Amino acid sequence: MVEARAKQGRGRSSEGRSADQRSGDRLFDRELDHLPPEVRWREWMNRVEATIFAASEPVGRETLARVVGKTCSIDLLIDDIREELRGRPYDLIAVAGGWKHLTRPAYADAIRAAVGGNERAVDLTQSEVLVLMCIAYFQPITRAELSSFFGKEISRDFIGHLRGAKLIASGPRSPTPGAPYTYVTTKEFLLEFGLDTLRDLPDFEALEDAGLLSKEKLLAGEIMPELAGGHEDVAVDMEE
Repeated sequence: MVEARAKQGRGRSSEGRSADQRSGDRLFDRELDHLPPEVRWREWMNRVEATIFAASEPVGRETLARVVGKTCSIDLLIDDIREELRGRPYDLIAVAGGWKHLTRPAYADAIRAAVGGNERAVDLTQSEVLVLMCIAYFQPITRAELSSFFGKEISRDFIGHLRGAKLIASGPRSPTPGAPYTYVTTKEFLLEFGLDTLRDLPDFEALEDAGLLSKEKLLAGEIMPELAGGHEDVAVDMEE
């Protein structure tokens, strides 16, 4: 009986909070119809910038839509905010599917001199950058397929380091025999490299035209053979 009443109490409490939240949503004036158009637009700009400034992660379009009117264009608001930030040491950047305040690269040395290096930055070897690049362009991709690109086995420890840095995650099982796991890049990958979506990766054909990358050499295991054959951190584990 006591347990049943406790559950009922928790249920009513939860329902009460939901009702309060809905009531709060109704009380929050998104439309601001009582304000002149210029003042209303300015208030929407302030709300959007304040929301992004207060967030530790990129803020998506759906979140920002909660603080502005239904007819408000988020993109135009962002454009106006960015225009006002011209000349400031920071900007509003589209990254990882949302927007985030980021300092401009020109002030990186000043920031390091004041507070040291960025602890969040991931320290990657050249080998890891190359493997990460292959995963980004060819995902979902298996460890065996990655090994074929480099002409040498990519170890589980090597993949584990990239996973530990949260730059990659397990993707769907491959339809090949044994159904091995595939690997895909993550939101943290986009954040680390300042990309909004994977569509912002350099065009693969453009890299080929510039002679910086060759898909044929990748598939033949001929990409930077001195790297594939000379670094212990690329190849260790022969088990599948």
